[in-house]
Amino acid sequence: MNRRRRRRLAAFKTVVYAVLGLFFLLPIAAMVEFATRGVGLSSPRTLTAFTSIGSDPELVDAITASLELAVLTSVGMLALLLPTMIWVRLRLPRMARPVELVCLTPLTVPAIVLVVGFAPLYQWIEINVSDSILTLTFAYLILVLPYCYRALDAGLSAVDIRILSEAARSLGASWGTVMWRIIVPNMSSAVSNACLLCVAVVLGEFTVANLLNFENLQVAISILGTGNASVSIALAVLSLILVFFFLLILSFLGRALSRRRGAARA
Repeated sequence: MNRRRRRRLAAFKTVVYAVLGLFFLLPIAAMVEFATRGVGLSSPRTLTAFTSIGSDPELVDAITASLELAVLTSVGMLALLLPTMIWVRLRLPRMARPVELVCLTPLTVPAIVLVVGFAPLYQWIEINVSDSILTLTFAYLILVLPYCYRALDAGLSAVDIRILSEAARSLGASWGTVMWRIIVPNMSSAVSNACLLCVAVVLGEFTVANLLNFENLQVAISILGTGNASVSIALAVLSLILVFFFLLILSFLGRALSRRRGAARA
């Protein structure tokens, strides 16, 4: 009976993975097929749409800006949210609910409403500080708060940080050492998951950048689609591959840190 159940479970997993694989891969395959079409029906396949992306300086600038925004938002999110959550759990447990409410509030506000609030602020920033697209980091920090908060909260719940902090403090460690050398290494998987979500949200964001008149990767794809559909689809395929590549790197990095932590414990 156990063997039959295992076989049925294995067959069920195979079917589910196959269906999910087709669900995700078929649209990408259709996009690749469209982007590699020739001019006529009998013309051979061509990679002109893909090779022309690197020759367009505006597209290169949009891709670079999106990558820089992803890095800056991830770093800013960790610098802002992680110490706050750890400090609240250790020293101000009564503030846990208010902090959670503040972090989850952006989920209840539509992006178009957020842009209405961002617009006057970004007008002031453009006039008095800078008109760089990297200033979108402040808006993206608000957008990623709910997702990253949940990922970090799950990691903190899995670790008894109070006992770890008390043990480290009794040995003479400072609060900075407790936070960055004791607690954070024990929740490395949660940190990597938060970065995964942050990168995915930033690289796929369109509404805020478009309405605030900034050109990131998704806005560039939208603008390009009105004049050159094949290059637009090729850029969309490359953006999907780029996001998958970054998520894969962050996933392997989180696993490596978890294995190193387990080896240190052993």
